[in-house]
Amino acid sequence: MKKALKVFSLFVLILVPVLAACNNTTTSSNPEDEGGDDSSKNKYKIGILAPAVTHGWVAAVAYHAEARAKELSDDIEYQIQTSSNAEEMTSQLDDLMTWGAEAIVAFPQWEGMEVPIQRAVDAGIKVVNFDIAINVDGVYRVAGDNEDMGIQGANYIVDKIGTEGNVVILEVPSSGSVSELRKKGFVETIESLAPDMNLLTYATQFTREDGLKDFADILTSNSQIDAVYSMDDETSIGVLQAIKEAGRTDIQVVTGGGGMQEYFKLMPENEDIWIQSALYSPAMVKDAVDIAVKVLNGESVEEETIIPTTIVDRDNYEQFLDEGSPY
Repeated sequence: MKKALKVFSLFVLILVPVLAACNNTTTSSNPEDEGGDDSSKNKYKIGILAPAVTHGWVAAVAYHAEARAKELSDDIEYQIQTSSNAEEMTSQLDDLMTWGAEAIVAFPQWEGMEVPIQRAVDAGIKVVNFDIAINVDGVYRVAGDNEDMGIQGANYIVDKIGTEGNVVILEVPSSGSVSELRKKGFVETIESLAPDMNLLTYATQFTREDGLKDFADILTSNSQIDAVYSMDDETSIGVLQAIKEAGRTDIQVVTGGGGMQEYFKLMPENEDIWIQSALYSPAMVKDAVDIAVKVLNGESVEEETIIPTTIVDRDNYEQFLDEGSPY
């Protein structure tokens, strides 16, 4: 009896650590493995690729994309990656593919993303490009309408000052097709609506510093300006500062583009100038996330979705205020 007890005790001493070791290697975070209800098993995996910046329009793309992904958290899992160049974004694209992304929303701001994005498409991943058009077959795209922004800017200026006057166009040649399309829409519409309008074109940049510096010089060269067709809200902030510092009272309209919170708040403060923004809002990226979900659901979606232009001024700016937005 004593011998049997000793054998049994020895058996227990051997079995306990073995059971403990087995327990450490079989614990699973998946409830389905333990007979539970896996609430995430039917969720789509969606990756988001955006440039890494700390402020401005581009930063707001990642902000709005993540905000929409959180709103859809009952239906999707998501990872958001931000990068500083094409090489980094390519690496992050590979990481999302390894993670198992079924769709990727990408804002490929740099050249050289065609090959990696095509690779993702060829692997069966649905890709929705935001804003940027690249030469890749099978990619969906969501963007604003740059030409229509110019058209709406022309309509707005004619509505406010009539069909005659001196209008300064602030183009940004370094922005390529963005400036070209906005200028095209503006000039062609003015030629149709107000052929006697005097158009004066100057080059600047999409920054408030350049808007201030360049428009200060323009004010010195032109004693009478009735309206300013600026293509960007940040440029327009600089323009407004130049007008204020020069003490000019002749300018009746300053347009803009983008959808900047700081710029919106200037609209009611300047009662003598109609301040306008043609939205090319970073919030449009929410539509890109929605389209990714629709495609994964098997819904019919157009390859290109162009968001119509919305005009914001002192009459409706309050509808577009967002205290959390970085832009």
